[in-house]
Amino acid sequence: MSPKIAFQGELGAYGHEACATARPDHAPLPCPTFEAAIDAVRNGDADLGMIAVENSTYGRVADVHSLLPQSGLHIVDETFVRVHINLLAKPEAKLSEITKAFGHPVILPQCAGFLRAHSITGHTSTDNARAAREVAEGPDLHIAALASELAAEIYGLQVLARHIEDHDRNTTRFLIMARDPDHSRRGDHGMVTSFVFRVRNIPAALYKAMGGFATNGVNMTKLESYMVGGAFTATQFYAEIEGHPEDYNVQLALEELGYFTDLLHIMGVFPAAARRHETANQ
Repeated sequence: MSPKIAFQGELGAYGHEACATARPDHAPLPCPTFEAAIDAVRNGDADLGMIAVENSTYGRVADVHSLLPQSGLHIVDETFVRVHINLLAKPEAKLSEITKAFGHPVILPQCAGFLRAHSITGHTSTDNARAAREVAEGPDLHIAALASELAAEIYGLQVLARHIEDHDRNTTRFLIMARDPDHSRRGDHGMVTSFVFRVRNIPAALYKAMGGFATNGVNMTKLESYMVGGAFTATQFYAEIEGHPEDYNVQLALEELGYFTDLLHIMGVFPAAARRHETANQ
């Protein structure tokens, strides 16, 4: 039996596309929410979880960073999916006759220019692949879905227009989660260490906590804050750095960070994807 990888959405979603690209040997397991995908890994229904964390156009995926530290899972890999938005409709439909297009609220603004140019009004759906399925199941030739070409193949729809996104580098980053950590690997493009921390309640704690990374030559590629427990005074940080915890300079930086935090939890150690190092012209 093939191992399984859980993702948020229905078959044909961009999360499914990420699974097929990064783990083609795993059977995709669709889940209605990110929480359900995490639970599937945690309880053994799936071996891995594919979790979207940020989009180059839309920004951070809401609530995900607050879910991950509580999940009990570990980040073991990352992958990037170039999000091509396509206008899908029933085989008999014509582009000139489409009046409505359904897609996730994140997708609609990303192809607003195309929709305006063709006098198509955008309508929200909980999932792009679900929108494709509902168009396929319905009788209306005047509605379409905004989804992947994979969704078109799965649900028997025609692609009326390809790659209609407004930004030609629209990309979503996914993290691959597992029940057990794997710190044994070394990537061809370097390593990434991700962690969450909460600074102690002392003056200039964040400034002092960050100093160890600068003095030890550790490049911090991400630092994001978010509230925890519904309190404005309880701020937690999610960070990513280049390097492995076994690297001497990383050890020194994390040790210094520990002096100024009352919570420090390594979320994952994983190879950096080649896509991280692509130039803007690629």
